[in-house]
Amino acid sequence: MSKIQANPSGSRTIEVTDEHLKTIEEYQLLRDLIDSNGYVDETVLDKLRLNIRSMLESQSGTDKRLLDLCLDVVYHPDMKAFGLQQLVLYYINWKNSVADEQ
Repeated sequence: MSKIQANPSGSRTIEVTDEHLKTIEEYQLLRDLIDSNGYVDETVLDKLRLNIRSMLESQSGTDKRLLDLCLDVVYHPDMKAFGLQQLVLYYINWKNSVADEQ
């Protein structure tokens, strides 16, 4: 388990587990999420939330891991655009470290 910074001052954090990162990878939640300008803003966070909500509504049996990701990270009260940017960077580092291990 690790913590990502949720605001620029570092006074708020969000806990992220390997299971959360595996869920992001399985559902490819960050794929094509960020526009070509490369900025992560509140619109990008809203887009992620809507994508996940759509997935949950379309599934007949809800995936507990996806629900956990929503409750623990994506819909966390402290999650804002800055936190999402940190999550994306953390995911990239995690993905690279997993690839190096193989």
